[in-house]
Amino acid sequence: MTVLDARALNRAALARQLLLDRADLPVLDAVGHLGGLQAQEPQEPFVGLWSRLRAFEPAGLSDLLTGRSVVRTHLMRRTVHLVTAADALAWRARHDGMLRQRVLGTYRRELAEVDLGELAVAGREVMADGEPRSMGELARAVTGRWPAAGPRPLGEMLVAALLPTAQLPPRGVWRTTAGARYALISSWLGREIDPPEPDGSDPVGQMLLRRYLAAFGPAASADLRAWCGLAGLPAAIAALREELVAFRDDRGRELLDLPDAPRPDTDSPAPVRFLPAFDNAVLGYHDRSRIIDDAHRGLSVQGARVVLVDGRVAATWTVQADTVLVTPLRRLSRTERADVAEEGWALASFLSEGESDRVRIAPSPG
Repeated sequence: MTVLDARALNRAALARQLLLDRADLPVLDAVGHLGGLQAQEPQEPFVGLWSRLRAFEPAGLSDLLTGRSVVRTHLMRRTVHLVTAADALAWRARHDGMLRQRVLGTYRRELAEVDLGELAVAGREVMADGEPRSMGELARAVTGRWPAAGPRPLGEMLVAALLPTAQLPPRGVWRTTAGARYALISSWLGREIDPPEPDGSDPVGQMLLRRYLAAFGPAASADLRAWCGLAGLPAAIAALREELVAFRDDRGRELLDLPDAPRPDTDSPAPVRFLPAFDNAVLGYHDRSRIIDDAHRGLSVQGARVVLVDGRVAATWTVQADTVLVTPLRRLSRTERADVAEEGWALASFLSEGESDRVRIAPSPG
C-alpha cells in the first residue's frame, strides 16, 4: 500500500481546500464543495472564501444568505456552519442524535428532569407563528414549564439540537453586526428537512464520506468523525470501500480517498494564504499534523487566525485600525516575509474595502 508522507498529505489537503490555486468557482459551488464553512464568528467565512476564490465579492455571499441559498445552522460538531440550503435539508436529520448528546454533555445536570420530547413540542409551538426569535426569547417562552433547568440550557437544547433552526440575516451579512435570531429551517426555506431513511440505511453518511474526501482527503475514518462529530460511520465506509482507494500515512494509519481526486506532487508550490478563525482546513482532521505542528495545535481551537507559509501554519494574524498584524510562529526567511507582506496587503485592502493596505509583521521568534 502506498505511503503518503506529511508533505504529500499537505499538498493534497491544500488542493482540495482550494488553497493551492484560487478557484474560479461560483460562491455557492465553493460552499458546497467545502462541505460548508465553520461560522460561529459571522464574518470569518468571507476571509475563508477570499483566500480560496478569484475575484471574490463579499456581496455575492451576502446575497446568497439573504436569498436563502445558504444558511447558518448548528451542524458539524455542534458548531455553527454556513452551508448550502440543499445540504442543510439533506444533512440535518443525520446530525440530530449527535447534537442532542453534545448539548447534554454541557447541560446534563440542568436538563436531567426535562423530557426532551415534550421540550421539542413546546418549542415548535412557540415557533409555529414563523416569527424569528433570539435564543433567550424562545427559552423564556418555555421556561415556565421547566423553571429548574434555567433558560440557557433550555435555549441551547432547542436551537442547537431539538429544533432544526437557521440563524437569520442580517447576522452573517458582510460588515454587519447583528445578534442571532432563529427560525425553523422548514419555515425559512419553505421545505421540511429530509427524514432519516426508514429502512435504517445511511445514504447521508455515505454522501458525507464522499463529500469529506473530496474536500479533505486522503483521510482516516478518525478524521471524518473529527470533522462531522457523527457516530455510526463505519457502516458507510464499509458500503463504499469498493469504490475508494487506500493509502497509509507514515504512522501506519489507513487513509481512504476518491480514486480521481487530486493528489499533487510534493514539490507543488503553496502560496501564502491567510485563514480565518476556526477554518476547517485545520480543524477538519483528527490528525492535524499535515498542516499544523503539534506545538501550535491549540491555536486552531482557540480561534486564532493563522497564516499558511509553504502550506503550513507559520504565523497568526489579526486586524487593528485597518492594519493586518502578523505574528510569526517560526523564523521567516526574507522571501517568506515579503510573500506574507504581499498577501497581507491584499487582505487589508479586501477587509477595508480599499481604504487601507497596511501590514505589520512582528519579528520572528528566537
